[in-house]
Amino acid sequence: MVNSKINIHIIGGGNLGVSLAIGLSKFSSSSQITVTRRNIQQIQYLEKLNIRVSSDNNFEIDQADIIILTVKPYQVDTVLNEILPHISNKILVSAVTGLSVDALEKKTNHKLSIVRIMPSIAAQFGESATCISFSEGSHDAGMKVSELFDLLGTALIIEEKLMDAATIMASCGTAYALRYIRAAMQAGIEIGFDSQTALAIASQTVKGAARMTLDEKIHPEQLIDRVTTPKGCTIVGLNEMEHQGFSSSLIKGIKTSFDKIKEI
Repeated sequence: MVNSKINIHIIGGGNLGVSLAIGLSKFSSSSQITVTRRNIQQIQYLEKLNIRVSSDNNFEIDQADIIILTVKPYQVDTVLNEILPHISNKILVSAVTGLSVDALEKKTNHKLSIVRIMPSIAAQFGESATCISFSEGSHDAGMKVSELFDLLGTALIIEEKLMDAATIMASCGTAYALRYIRAAMQAGIEIGFDSQTALAIASQTVKGAARMTLDEKIHPEQLIDRVTTPKGCTIVGLNEMEHQGFSSSLIKGIKTSFDKIKEI
């Protein structure tokens, strides 16, 4: 599918919608991307990337193969009321937090193939961990969407009951990882580096560590052992971080975010 021309219509030109559009324009070069947003001025720069923009959610939507919703939950009904009279036999992909496949199938009168996704803004750089779920009736559509999002990083098909957890791990997790990079950068400045050099080292180190876990598919502790020598500087640093609650605070943070999403 990804080698043929695909028309992708993204409704919602916020941070996530724009990130998906840019990523798809880079890594699915055969795709025609359209992004809609009421305040079009904020996304007009996308036209320089050959991404079409419009303030009309229905702009040539009848030509779309895949429609992606990246709007707020309270906007969904309004958007669907606008577009449903103009579409049929489409794949509707939802990145809307808390909106189940079943609920969206009912809202669309079971006339569309529904796929639920949870990507991150790292899709812009081809590095999103995108979780995907769908009903058995939309299996073919789900596989097509999975193939598409595999171009933007990693596409993982999961049970829908894990979608809230996926939001925390993949989407919120981006912020957690960036907070570690910021802290490592600040420490680097304390021990002598200028800010830009410290940021470059911290960022590339995290990227390298992630690459190792993805490629070797082994427990992180086994990789840690490779750089932890007896009486060395690595082990004393790790032990001090654990004494200060490094792992436990991260776990607590993830669980707190998970508890919060259940309230939405």
